[in-house]
Amino acid sequence: MGQEYHAFISYSHRDEAAAKWLHKKLETYRFPSRLVGRQAPFGPIPRTLAPIFRDREELAAGPSLPEKVQHALAMSHALLVICSPDAASSSWVNREIEEFRALRPDLPILLALIEGSPDTAFPPAITAGADVPHEPLAADLRPEGDGRRLGLLKLLAGLVNVPLGELVQRDAQRKMRRVMAVTGVALLAVAILSTATIMAIQARYEAERQRASAEGLIEFMLTDLRERLEGVGRLDILSTVNRRALSYYKQQDLDALPTESLERRARTLLAMGEDDEQRGDLTRALAQFEEAARTTKSLLDQQPDDPHRIYTHAQSEFWVGLIAWRKQQIDAAQKAFERYEELAYKLIGKDPANPDWLMEAGYAASNMATLLLRDRGDAIAAEKRFRASQRLFEKALRLKPGDESIRWDISDSHGWIADSYRAQKRYADALAERKRQKEILSGLIADYPRNVRYRRDELASDFGRALIELDSGANAQAEDHLRDAYRRAAELAAQDRANEKLEQQRIAAGLFLAKAILGNYSSPPAVARQEGRSLLADCSTNAARGDAEISQFCEFLTARVEGRKPAIQLSDTAMKRRLSPRWGIDFAAELRNDDISRKEP
Repeated sequence: MGQEYHAFISYSHRDEAAAKWLHKKLETYRFPSRLVGRQAPFGPIPRTLAPIFRDREELAAGPSLPEKVQHALAMSHALLVICSPDAASSSWVNREIEEFRALRPDLPILLALIEGSPDTAFPPAITAGADVPHEPLAADLRPEGDGRRLGLLKLLAGLVNVPLGELVQRDAQRKMRRVMAVTGVALLAVAILSTATIMAIQARYEAERQRASAEGLIEFMLTDLRERLEGVGRLDILSTVNRRALSYYKQQDLDALPTESLERRARTLLAMGEDDEQRGDLTRALAQFEEAARTTKSLLDQQPDDPHRIYTHAQSEFWVGLIAWRKQQIDAAQKAFERYEELAYKLIGKDPANPDWLMEAGYAASNMATLLLRDRGDAIAAEKRFRASQRLFEKALRLKPGDESIRWDISDSHGWIADSYRAQKRYADALAERKRQKEILSGLIADYPRNVRYRRDELASDFGRALIELDSGANAQAEDHLRDAYRRAAELAAQDRANEKLEQQRIAAGLFLAKAILGNYSSPPAVARQEGRSLLADCSTNAARGDAEISQFCEFLTARVEGRKPAIQLSDTAMKRRLSPRWGIDFAAELRNDDISRKEP
């Protein structure tokens, strides 16, 4: 008969990270002793559910599933489908569901929702057919749903057919024990690190041994221990670890360190930076990434022509630039992005036909262009950079014809070029770029009709076109297109009410619609004022207050409806003569508007 499997994991290869995580968690979960041996649909419950089948190869296009996959489906006691918009549009996932139902019609199918909603993420084969013997069991692994931990327990309970409460109770008891044990280990590790550092300073002849010991301990704390702390919700302990580790690393003479220590140092610092960035501590994250860049630069100096060393240092410079940009340290961000761009072009010099290097250089040029447009107000220089980025993407597409992600990057570059033209008041050219962007997105939607992201991008493109019309004085056309954009934005926001970005997009579309309505009249009539007030009602929501640009735009438009001066000055917006970074609002033009409507008596 061959190897039997407790489950077969079906997934889109775009969701490979989630599949790997779930595969590992399912196979390593240890059932409590009181459940081991109890009868399950496949026999006595074992201590663990290994083995579980997960195909690790990207399947080539073809009319049927490979023989090894068909055999694994036939030998599996359950099918576990990882659900997302990508999975829903995957022909292979749907074929695996259909094949499992044909081979094992009496066995269960379990669904693990990781992205999207049931309407957009469940593959059509799940609901196909009216005589399905088992209703699929669904676990919502999204943060706003069951979450990863409870969702995992739901899947485990479904695989062995036991009440969820029995696993939840056991998990709570084990989690409490782990919290106490792991916290003790973490605090002990911090004390050991401090002791090791002091001894390294005091005893020169012991320095080498202490350095290796301390570095090994730091790497343990930020890899293995980090994963355990994350599992019990105590990543806060790593704040202390990160501070001590950074202090230790800053004392090191990089020229005296061997290559192995430098590589470990770079890995550790990047992990520390990502931890701090995820916690929102951008100041500390920037310090970590700057130290990482100092380390990868030292490694690159040893082998300046090694593509791997060039690429690694380029990533460090990218992170330094990104965090500095998010902290509005524009000069520092620009210098880092320039170094990143120089390294990316150096990679192309090593291998001009490598599409990955072409894309890396394209991203670097696009980053610089975004900064020039949004923060320097230099739309002409930005346009040239965006054009260079687009040419690199197009060259990469010729090397990888039809590549989905590269096609999207090219469409995105058309949108940025349109923004550059809009800032230069070249409205006809800007509309032409939006048209080209729409054509590419329409092709992607036709090829991948279940991909919700492309429909959102299409809405953003249409929204951008309406803003160009609004700026050019075509208020009637802009109003029509903004009404359509506002309606579609409201539909998207209603489909995913937990997504604050979609709600902010809906509010922004409403604000620009209000601007168009009011701008159609030198003295807006009562009906226009009333519709404007209705659209501005969203300004009091948390989503609007959580976005500085929307909040400030609300004040300008509210002042116009009420016939008064805005309560904020141009200096308050920190935008001056530039378009705002997220929504492209020209606050200077808003303030210069001399036709502020007055309140009706």
